[in-house]
Amino acid sequence: MGKNKKHKKQIKYGLVGRNISYSFSRKYFNEKFSLLHFDNCEYLNFDIQTIKEFPNVISETKGLKGMNVTIPYKEEIIPYLDGLSKTARKIGAVNTISISKKKQLKGHNTDHYGFKKALVPLLENHHKKALILGTGGASKAIAYALRKLKIEFDFVSRNPTEYEFSYEELNAEVFNDYQIIINTTPLGTHPNIESCPPLDYDLFTNKHIAFDLVYNPEETTFMKQAKENGAKVQNGYEMLVFQAEKAWKIWNK
Repeated sequence: MGKNKKHKKQIKYGLVGRNISYSFSRKYFNEKFSLLHFDNCEYLNFDIQTIKEFPNVISETKGLKGMNVTIPYKEEIIPYLDGLSKTARKIGAVNTISISKKKQLKGHNTDHYGFKKALVPLLENHHKKALILGTGGASKAIAYALRKLKIEFDFVSRNPTEYEFSYEELNAEVFNDYQIIINTTPLGTHPNIESCPPLDYDLFTNKHIAFDLVYNPEETTFMKQAKENGAKVQNGYEMLVFQAEKAWKIWNK
């Protein structure tokens, strides 16, 4: 009797972010639990307006075993954790948290793994250099993955440092040199599906990959315009599935 009761203890997982009603994670994991008949598992959205609300989420949610972290808290959450994996420390951003029985919170990063797994099938010999659009928490994991793949990269920012490109600098010469373009900004995410990074989309060719971390809508304006000029395009859905499965393994170690 005792054993059975223990087995059925409610286990909770969840996503921390802001304005996340559209979230992939909740639907994905709750469907997974249903399929596997994990009736005692539940995945929740913790939609918080500021990271200062995070400690309340932890203290008020019983049975919490693991969490995912999304925009805009992948970096801001780090001071609230008890430790980081080696990879998360190197990247400087967290998208997965494991919670021990003693309530110790450890930050991990599975974004780099998901991105790498999704990008590799698209690569051809001429894909040597990449532009990363955006400089937030997600961009750091992308940079880490590209480094592992030995692909050179530079960042593009609205407010560039001396080591970054501005959008205005992205001319034909730059596009000829960098044939992987990765959007790590939220531009184009539902409901603002008309928006996209301010590029000259006529500069895309059939030698380019346009990879968008956005997955809702399935085809973003960034992807659509790049595809019209011959580029191979990919949204962020596969990356999300790969990183989610990696997170699941971490929670169940």
